[in-house]
Amino acid sequence: QVQLVESGGGLVQAGDSLRLSCAASGRDVNTYIIGWFRQAPAKEREFVAAVRSFDGGTRYGDSVRGRFTISKDYAENTVHLQMNSLKPEDTAVYYCAGSWKWTTLEVDYEIWGRGTQVTVSS
Repeated sequence: QVQLVESGGGLVQAGDSLRLSCAASGRDVNTYIIGWFRQAPAKEREFVAAVRSFDGGTRYGDSVRGRFTISKDYAENTVHLQMNSLKPEDTAVYYCAGSWKWTTLEVDYEIWGRGTQVTVSS
């Protein structure tokens, strides 16, 4: 069973940067696909980014493409989400999640972390 623990959230100002981390542990962690989702108050959970462990392939949601970068540290079994040029609309709880499928669909992610709050002030 893979376990995921997020860290790195906080309060920043618009235009600032922040890096989130998702520490993964457990069997088969290096074959898992790790994604980031976010959920703002009163909104549905939204796909942010995902990375494939076996080749480092990445994909992004439209609202973050060009500003956010997902990467995997294989030595530490940690996935990072570098968030640049943050906007107030990026305010949300950010979750990392694991899947065996190369997908943006929330329903296909089986394992979830507890989330970390990101707040961007204007």
